[in-house]
Amino acid sequence: MVTAADYDAALHFYRDVLGLTERGAFSSPGGRVTILDAGRATLELTDPNHAAFIDEVEVGQRVAGHIRVAFQVDDSATTTAQLAAAGAQVLAEPTRTPWNSLNSRLEAPAALQLTLFTELDD
Repeated sequence: MVTAADYDAALHFYRDVLGLTERGAFSSPGGRVTILDAGRATLELTDPNHAAFIDEVEVGQRVAGHIRVAFQVDDSATTTAQLAAAGAQVLAEPTRTPWNSLNSRLEAPAALQLTLFTELDD
């Protein structure tokens, strides 16, 4: 669960621009929640040294907080541009990684840092 001060902007970004499918929406007195399907999920646990290594590979410097969400996309370059046009700050354009993927890094609505990655076949 991500708490977003600007709920409408975050919902538009993640649902309408990134394309996560809405599974349900609920409200309480004065509040709202929307459940978005982000596909298969994994939880990566890392130590600070390896987190710094990933940041160095993807961005060139240490930038991530303790939570970063990664989405596999068909075309990380195109999706990065689409998300930037929708208000995300690009921290790093798509970069080929040692693990053979094309990764970009963005600061997205609700103060959530994202990695977009496309697996490379070669």
